Amino acid sequence: MQEDEPSLNIPSLLTLAVVSFFVLRWFLNRDEGSSAGGRPRGRGNAVDPAQVEQISQMFPQLSTRDIMWDLQRNGGSVAATTERILTGRGLETPPPSFQPQIAIPSANAQSTQATRTASASKGVAQDLISRYNLGGKIAADSSAESIPAPVSASAWSQNKEERQRLLQKRRDEMILAARRKMMQKDQGNTQ
Repeated sequence: MQEDEPSLNIPSLLTLAVVSFFVLRWFLNRDEGSSAGGRPRGRGNAVDPAQVEQISQMFPQLSTRDIMWDLQRNGGSVAATTERILTGRGLETPPPSFQPQIAIPSANAQSTQATRTASASKGVAQDLISRYNLGGKIAADSSAESIPAPVSASAWSQNKEERQRLLQKRRDEMILAARRKMMQKDQGNTQ
């Protein structure tokens, strides 16, 4: 009888070579990443301005330069920087040689803030009366000067258009009632 010896064949040798290649490549790339100071490769010294803005909004007492330094040191981890601040350890002062690649320009931040303020004031300028075209109802209401009719407690309609009409009527009545209360309050304050 013939003894069965295990033999190495070509497919098993190729599989071994491919697996060895990927394992060596993984070990070599891992070592290169750790020798670069723990920073992710490809990012260099760049810090994401959105991350800096996020942290500076949470902690306005900190300088953006300190935040950039800490983000650069921990690889851009907002969670790690926030945790360091919240635990009371604070952020290290960056060395004088630290020059961040990106700086959040104050002129750009001011123009963004002005745009936000303008859009907010534009939204506030339009009141509910003009938004829902209730000017005609105000004129009719002021000429009649009547007590508002009680809201009828009708059943929920199966018709979608009918429900929509009833809800819009209720909304209009609520807006007008709030306006009347505000006018009465203003008259009471002036007297």
